Amino acid sequence: MDPERSQEATEPSSGSSPTPAAPAQADATDVAATAPSSVLGGRKPRRTRPNAGTHPNNVKKLRQRAMMSKAELARRAQVSPLTIDRVEAGCPCRMDTKRKILEALGLSPSGALEVFPDVDLG
Repeated sequence: MDPERSQEATEPSSGSSPTPAAPAQADATDVAATAPSSVLGGRKPRRTRPNAGTHPNNVKKLRQRAMMSKAELARRAQVSPLTIDRVEAGCPCRMDTKRKILEALGLSPSGALEVFPDVDLG
């Protein structure tokens, strides 16, 4: 056995080759730098609604005028409260959902333009 090789195995060398622990630390640093929790200080990133605000409507105004909660409107329209929340935020919804909301607000389908100005009736 070579005496220089046995000495290299027991003593750390000052050569330019990295030690096995260095790449593992670099990988851990890279992961931490790209993790959302490290960027946001431990918080999860907030989800946004990609289509929110693209379909403005008067659902919230009419619901409040009727002194009705979101939960009550959802119950009467037979949709989820989350759906009501999304519609009021301006997210698009199906025509059937719009019809249910109109009926729950006590309006006829001919009043659709008052609540949903973007509805194509023709």
